[in-house]
Amino acid sequence: MNRSRRDTEEVWTPMTTLGKKVESGAVTSIEEIIEQGLRIQEAGIVKKLLPDLKTELVDVGIIQKMTSNGQSTRFKAIVAAGNQNGYLGVGQGKSKQMRIAIEKATNQAYLNVSPVKLGCGSWECRCDQKHSVPFKIRGKGGSVTIEILPAPRGLGLVAGGKIKRLLELAGLQDAWTNATGSTATMNSTSKAILNCLRQTFSQG
Repeated sequence: MNRSRRDTEEVWTPMTTLGKKVESGAVTSIEEIIEQGLRIQEAGIVKKLLPDLKTELVDVGIIQKMTSNGQSTRFKAIVAAGNQNGYLGVGQGKSKQMRIAIEKATNQAYLNVSPVKLGCGSWECRCDQKHSVPFKIRGKGGSVTIEILPAPRGLGLVAGGKIKRLLELAGLQDAWTNATGSTATMNSTSKAILNCLRQTFSQG
């Protein structure tokens, strides 16, 4: 189940010091926030700095467990937020109502948005365009380990369906990927991808 949408415009009232700085124009980029070691606690900060972000429902599931009152059913959702141009965030939400689970996951995805440094690290290509990753990266989430390798222009994304979609949301056009572990578990897989892509910024 996939869906893509742009959040409707809503009035944002900053509640944190960082939020007020963003609202006033004293802070103008996600990179500036990360370099200062600050923590984003309001989704409105990201929406203001990156108005072209769109969210997409990556995965939805049902959690059932037995309690003293009988069987309890909850929904869990994983949502990605990206602008297909160097930014990606992934969030998870749980609730007895699917709509609320998706809302929680969406909010968390905004709070987890990180810059992704795009480039061309392929020795076969060596162009100056930002179509792949600048170097080989590796990330881990739970039991899942993912490697992303630079690829020449025109190759496309060599990756499974949902992994491919997350890379597209981040802005990658060409890359080889190698995944090990239980990649069907999207919670771990999405964390591994985000961990991977964050390294382009921290190492680059």
